[in-house]
Amino acid sequence: MEKKPHFVRREFLPREVPSISLALLLAAVLLLNALLYLYLNKFSSSLGRVETDSGLCPFGHFKFGAVKNCSPWLSCEAINREVRKLKCVGEGAVKKVFLSEWKEKKVVLSQLTNSELKEDFLHGLKMLKALQSKHVVRLLGYCEQQFTILTEYHPLGSLRGLNETLHIPKYKGMNTWHRRLMLAIDYVSVIRYLHSSPLGTLVMCDSNDLDKVLSQYLLTSDFHVLVNDLDALPLVNRSAGRLVKCGHRELRGEFVAPEQRWPYGEDVPFEDDLMPPYDEKTDIWKIPDVSNFFLGHVEGSDIVRLHLFDIHAACKKKDPAERPSAQEVLDTYRKVLTLLIREAAIPGTREML
Repeated sequence: MEKKPHFVRREFLPREVPSISLALLLAAVLLLNALLYLYLNKFSSSLGRVETDSGLCPFGHFKFGAVKNCSPWLSCEAINREVRKLKCVGEGAVKKVFLSEWKEKKVVLSQLTNSELKEDFLHGLKMLKALQSKHVVRLLGYCEQQFTILTEYHPLGSLRGLNETLHIPKYKGMNTWHRRLMLAIDYVSVIRYLHSSPLGTLVMCDSNDLDKVLSQYLLTSDFHVLVNDLDALPLVNRSAGRLVKCGHRELRGEFVAPEQRWPYGEDVPFEDDLMPPYDEKTDIWKIPDVSNFFLGHVEGSDIVRLHLFDIHAACKKKDPAERPSAQEVLDTYRKVLTLLIREAAIPGTREML
């Protein structure tokens, strides 16, 4: 009797099993990618903060907290009658800042302290009114005659206290590479907004060292970044041949851009009239240093720095024209965040395939 071949099962089964496994693996990867896509869309809207903001009101109005309706900016009379100072919480060259109360809500009252700098104060008010957006602290009212500005209160204060805040038990869960990178994205988003603002290209001049930069921004309770101090925002207008200079004194140090430093050497005394003007690319030069502060030294931050190495090297080009725009930096930051979140969600996917 002729024996039936028994090799059929042995020959096909080993081939079928890997095929099924590979199909299941591909299906799982596709499902994970679909879930990740939905997550990133939701995630980016909160971290990148989409351009439209339902919390914004028509010009001349505000709302905050749980209030649904917009109210007109408070006038001199309303501020004098309804706002109560609680304590002084800060003082700079231009103004003194008071934690205050309005209708049982904490607010911030800023008042001019040096009459010689009233033009700076009024310029800051003008910028604050014109630039109201999700990137800028909310204006609640003002009184030009008394040189007073009323803004929203953010209890976490300026970015100078970021590391201390992240060590508070309540916020330790925020002390991660992705949350820190989100703050850096917020910061670059502000710079991008200033460079393409409704008023034109504005340069953040109060930025001669890291501490000064951090003092200009607030950390919100939901961990976003707002620009708070707009006293020094000169306008670049290339078509009119208008560039800027950040103040009338000599700037030194590696933090400021090369074009902001005196170009004629130590042997030639500094003269403001001889100092060449420059453009908004000075802000780009400073981005890597500020982002390095944001990233800190948590697990994963060095990997983020590695992915940002090329764009940061471009930011540090000596020739301002060779540096990227704030939009290009922002696009790169967002791509890096998306890439790293995908790799964290699907570790080893590339190797399996």
